[in-house]
Amino acid sequence: MKTILPLNALLFALCSQHVEAQTYDTNGVVVQTYAGSGFSGHVDGVGQMTMFAGPSAIVADSHSNLFAWDGGNSRIRKITPDGTVSTFVDGGTQSTGTGANVKLEQLRSMAIDRNDTIWMLQSPPPSYLYTITSGATVTRTNVLSSLAGPHGICADSSGNLYISDSAAGGNKIYRYSTNGVLSVFAGSGNFGYADGNGIFCSFSHPAALAADAADNIYVWDSSSWLVRRIDQNQNVTTVAGNHQSSVSVDGIGINAGLGHVSQMCFDGSGNLILACATAIRRISATTNVTTVAGSFSQSGYANGAGNLARFNEAFGVCVSGGTIYVADRLNHRIRSISFNPSPEPVLPADLELSTYPGLRIVGTVGRTYRIESSPDTTNWTTRATLLLNASPYLWFDQTPVSGSKFYRAMLLP
Repeated sequence: MKTILPLNALLFALCSQHVEAQTYDTNGVVVQTYAGSGFSGHVDGVGQMTMFAGPSAIVADSHSNLFAWDGGNSRIRKITPDGTVSTFVDGGTQSTGTGANVKLEQLRSMAIDRNDTIWMLQSPPPSYLYTITSGATVTRTNVLSSLAGPHGICADSSGNLYISDSAAGGNKIYRYSTNGVLSVFAGSGNFGYADGNGIFCSFSHPAALAADAADNIYVWDSSSWLVRRIDQNQNVTTVAGNHQSSVSVDGIGINAGLGHVSQMCFDGSGNLILACATAIRRISATTNVTTVAGSFSQSGYANGAGNLARFNEAFGVCVSGGTIYVADRLNHRIRSISFNPSPEPVLPADLELSTYPGLRIVGTVGRTYRIESSPDTTNWTTRATLLLNASPYLWFDQTPVSGSKFYRAMLLP
């Protein structure tokens, strides 16, 4: 029996074979684990000999130090360029103060300004704006108490802060100027996705924010699945995304699909980097949306090339020294994404040359042999007893050579 498809179904079948939902960056992307063992906990130390508990936001200062909000531990962790992890803020009982004396909780998002001051929002109720200096001094203000639900935060080059009000009754972007004045920067408060100027536009639960080098403010408009841009003249335009679909699809501008974004940042080339749960994506200055690493459909943990790497709720993202760093929440790790990385030589001071002698035994598989050594062929010392699982079998003496040694193998009964 021959089945004849309707013309529209046939066209769909032919076209669907050529759909590319995910377009990967080809610039030698390599994903590695920078810090965290993968076990949930709180352990300071170096690199992967440390523990985090659900890190969900990350920023970088001007000295290449990273600061991660370790949500499960309610702490800010600092990671120096050599991979040393320490607790920067939290562990105490005070609402303000210095370092370990302060207790932080229910924090939603974080940003860092040009002076290396960290800013964090506390989710309501109540709504506080925290200021954390490079010396770990913590202060807070309730300047955001009038907002319905502050969510995202970023800073421009002059130190002005921008805050998204995401909850019902909000749907606005505020500017908190360096003179302490809080004002509406864009948004009418109406729920929608209309572009326009100032208050003559609408947002749908605006969330993550980022500022580029020209102080344009980029907004993840979460219920419209769009990335919007606000220039300093308060003109709001749509950059990328499809307001009719939350399906993730790489493409140009509004032909791309954005399903979830938790944090955004800019790299040194003017690309907007997005943390999208199971993938890290990039929007170029020409609005080309591509995937840097990860998968739209698969979560997990895997290092390697961008298309092979896997994340499990990549919530935070920042860029430092040309490397992208990701707070991989459910993997309890900080991951790094490098481009065309090259092997780094180990300094001679960190090398030690040792010679390991060995025996090649041709024997009977399944029989037991004893390896012995002697300094003079008269007095023999047992070095190993082994069951031959292959023939020939290669055995190494793991003790570096010291003086003369002779070796023999004895077939045991």
